[in-house]
Amino acid sequence: MPQTEIPGTEVALRPRLRWWTELPLILLVYGCYSVGRLLARGDVTSAVDHGLAILRVEKALHLNAEHPLNRLFTREPWLGVPADFWYASLHYLVTPAILVWLFHARARHYRAARTWLMTSTFLGLIGFTLLPTCPPRLLSAGHGFVDTMAQYSSYGWWGGAASAPRGMGGMTNQYAAMPSLHVGWALWCGVMLWRHGGTRLTKVLGVVYPLVTALVVMGTANHYLLDAVAGVAAMGVGLLLAPRVMRAVDLVRTRSARRAAPAPDGTGSPIVSAGCQTSAGERIPRQRESRLDPAAGPDASPADVGEEAPTPAR
Repeated sequence: MPQTEIPGTEVALRPRLRWWTELPLILLVYGCYSVGRLLARGDVTSAVDHGLAILRVEKALHLNAEHPLNRLFTREPWLGVPADFWYASLHYLVTPAILVWLFHARARHYRAARTWLMTSTFLGLIGFTLLPTCPPRLLSAGHGFVDTMAQYSSYGWWGGAASAPRGMGGMTNQYAAMPSLHVGWALWCGVMLWRHGGTRLTKVLGVVYPLVTALVVMGTANHYLLDAVAGVAAMGVGLLLAPRVMRAVDLVRTRSARRAAPAPDGTGSPIVSAGCQTSAGERIPRQRESRLDPAAGPDASPADVGEEAPTPAR
């Protein structure tokens, strides 16, 4: 006989996600990411050396797409200014918006998607720590890059030091370029729109958003092409690790619940009435007795032979 699914079983087996627990969790992870990104400053000389090494590898492989894009964005303000706004804002707006949308409209997929994003973000933080990298815009002018954020800073809220608001450039780590989580997060957003959007427009946006983000980070001289590739790789590894992370969290939650649960007695049923139990053959006071028919056998019950007839009045 085929097993039918009972409505609500899945909810009963897995705790329902609540916004008042999810929001602090996301803020905590983002805070750890921001603080860790700020603290992983590394040596400037090493960061510049890493950036130049990436540039040499790209030139050797004929993958140097940053120079032509940066020249185009520098020469054409109608491209450069929107690109700077794209880089400075959408990274922090689109990703949370899609998280909120998934939580409310695609709750079945939210937990896996959130775990994938957070796992990949921590992988990116490891990359920032182990490989501080100078972005193209901070290399010396002889390498041919122009900082479009500084060139068009009068159009937006950012300053010449970084994409942070004016006067707050010192509060960000400008050498956290490898991997590019701008590209990584945009890829995550694109996958969510493609898989769960449900319309042709969302599928188109799911393709356009990460592609345009990759062009923007290179054209504004904030990242190398290999930074973008590393961002995609971090998301790929995070996707593979996310199921294991969820299983580990479920295991910890299950063990914690077992420790907190009251221990049952030896028979598997809880002892009631403050530990007072009736012994074998003992009757509860005022309990009625039934007279069994001898022909009914030892297994007969009062329900089989009827209750004892009342004694007639004398």
